[in-house]
Amino acid sequence: MSEPIVELRDVTKIYRPGANQIHALNMANISIDQGDFVTIMGSSGSGKSTLLNLIGCLDRPTHGTLRINGIDTSTLNDDGLTAIRRDNIGFIFQQFNLIPTLTAQENVEIPMIFARMPLAERHERSLELLTLADLEAEFADHKPNELSGGQQQRVAIARALANDPPILLADEPTGNLDSRTGQNIMKLLSELNTGGTTLIVVTHDKKITEYSNTTIRLQDGEVCDEYCE
Repeated sequence: MSEPIVELRDVTKIYRPGANQIHALNMANISIDQGDFVTIMGSSGSGKSTLLNLIGCLDRPTHGTLRINGIDTSTLNDDGLTAIRRDNIGFIFQQFNLIPTLTAQENVEIPMIFARMPLAERHERSLELLTLADLEAEFADHKPNELSGGQQQRVAIARALANDPPILLADEPTGNLDSRTGQNIMKLLSELNTGGTTLIVVTHDKKITEYSNTTIRLQDGEVCDEYCE
């Protein structure tokens, strides 16, 4: 049996604002296999964003072991964590986080520039990814303020796929979309998962769990059983 693509063992994250300590995540044990579609649910302050930031190597655990694609992230310096993010993880944000002065195609190309992909290759791949994300070709040269919310999210998805990451992390990917557009985005993400991409989605929307094969529920920084709210 192959090892999990994401594995947390007794992972704790403590923030220390002033003299206080906040256990944002407490002794979490989570195992996610390649190709899983996982939803992370919980009320505000339950630790969802902390968990996503740790898996995305945007933050480090205070205690415990986090492995991404078999690599113990505690052994890595900042450059190593950057390489993990670049080569293994794509991020899809609720607010899209597109650069307003760049076109849709240019936004998709940004991760490829950091990966030092040749100009001609990244031009070709960015258009392929926008097509994969179901954005019509005529919108490739449009800037974000010229696109609808659903179109901007499709650009964000294409950008997340730029370096062909095995893991996609999505933070409330339908939170700023109407229900019909949100359904279309989830169908697209589900198709990507069917193609082998591991998908980890933070959401408040229970309907999204219909697409996933596993749901992780958090309460007060702890992983709890399926009945917790």
